[in-house]
Amino acid sequence: MTPLLIVIVVVLAVLAGGVVLLLLKHRRGGTEQAEVIAEVTRLASLARDGQASLEGRLQTMNESADAARSAMTQRLHEQELKLNKTLEHGLQSGTNKTLETMGRLEKRLAVIDKAQDNITQLSNQMVGLQDILSNKQARGAFGEIQLNDLVQQILPPSAYKFQAQLSNGRRADCLLDLPHPPGPIVIDAKFPLESYNALRNATDDAGRLAATRGFRDSIKKHVNDIAARYILPGETAEAALMFVPSEAVYAELHANVREAVEASYQARVFIVSPTTLWATLNTVRAVLKDVQMREQAGVIQKEVGALLTDVGRLDKRVGKLQQHFDQGAEDIRQIRISTEKVTKRAERIETVELEEPVLPTDGLDGPKTASAASAPDIPLLADPPARDD
Repeated sequence: MTPLLIVIVVVLAVLAGGVVLLLLKHRRGGTEQAEVIAEVTRLASLARDGQASLEGRLQTMNESADAARSAMTQRLHEQELKLNKTLEHGLQSGTNKTLETMGRLEKRLAVIDKAQDNITQLSNQMVGLQDILSNKQARGAFGEIQLNDLVQQILPPSAYKFQAQLSNGRRADCLLDLPHPPGPIVIDAKFPLESYNALRNATDDAGRLAATRGFRDSIKKHVNDIAARYILPGETAEAALMFVPSEAVYAELHANVREAVEASYQARVFIVSPTTLWATLNTVRAVLKDVQMREQAGVIQKEVGALLTDVGRLDKRVGKLQQHFDQGAEDIRQIRISTEKVTKRAERIETVELEEPVLPTDGLDGPKTASAASAPDIPLLADPPARDD
């Protein structure tokens, strides 16, 4: 119900109440009719005044309601704008983060693709390496290349020879040119891969035992061949090196096939891996340096003697130069003494007063001047006593 309807209902109720009162009074007597009419008139006037007042209040309430509605509308509009800005900022931030995440994801995918390509290339290389190792000749060439790389990295070129031919017609993979003793040492590369793979692939004890025997016999055969071909009395050292280009084969050999290792010791053929060969070659390099130092010891002593002679000659010349310096210092001291004497004489000359002396009177003629006097000359300065220079 609106406020206007409420006001109308109230006014009608007041009028109805006034009419009822008038009717009651009319029943009481006709004498009071004039009073009733006046009262009705007064009530009507009050009703009109109340209606006008109510209309004014209603107008004021409508204006207040309009202002409040306008303020509410403005506030809602501002809230809507803020909400739109917040939503827009959130959407933009979310979009930027999504794009940034997509960019990082794209970079990571590119790295993964590159890694996949590297893995593919590595797989191809592994397949190629397997193909190389499956061929005995290619496997031997692989061991020789690894041996050559190690030797070239550590030793000087004058200390080794590759594919050196011996007096028995055999060619050594590498010959270390060492002085006697011990003499030249041969290094031969061997790669018993088939027997090692059979040992790794054995599934039961019987198979592992048979594979171990095969691996042992293969190592012994290589050791005996090297001892027979590359240990030549008077030409090479009394020992040789067998290079195994695989740390795994070397470890398996020393861990589980000690019989083959002891056989190599007896045959004076020492088995080396890439790591142990590196240490051995460094020891050889130290030995070569020591030999070179001993060979050059005479030359060094001769040069040291010549150097001592030059030092003695230089010392004599420095002594002569010191004598010249001492003589020069003495001459300078004598010059200083002479200059000090000259300076003192000049100072005494400056202190003398150059005035004519007054002579005593001679009778009535008055005083005589120095020019008329016949007195002997008086020296102005007294000669100083002579001093030794």
